[in-house]
Amino acid sequence: MSNPTSSQSKNASPWVRIPDGTRVKHRHEGQEGVIDGLTEFVTGPDRNPDGKTQYRMNIGTPTRQLVTENDLCILLGVDNLVIMVRQKEPYRRCVTEQLRGWFAADRFMKSVKSQ
Repeated sequence: MSNPTSSQSKNASPWVRIPDGTRVKHRHEGQEGVIDGLTEFVTGPDRNPDGKTQYRMNIGTPTRQLVTENDLCILLGVDNLVIMVRQKEPYRRCVTEQLRGWFAADRFMKSVKSQ
């Protein structure tokens, strides 16, 4: 007897979502902000690898910018772990390992701002 959950996950896209609260920098425009969820009400032709969403990047209350994964670099702290809002080191370490398995090394950069 097969397990339908495992067969569904094999058919699903291998996309790894950047978690909410992760500090990022726009690769082309230079703004820094925090991932604040996903939206399916996308603007323009660009989408995340799931084909239907864009990230909401909080660049300052109340400003949000819609961006795709390809437009983002993930910011690292002095400990070489992703910078995340209100998250402790063990969780940030886990997220860092997961994201490093998905993104190329050039998609990570040290933050010049203090954590």
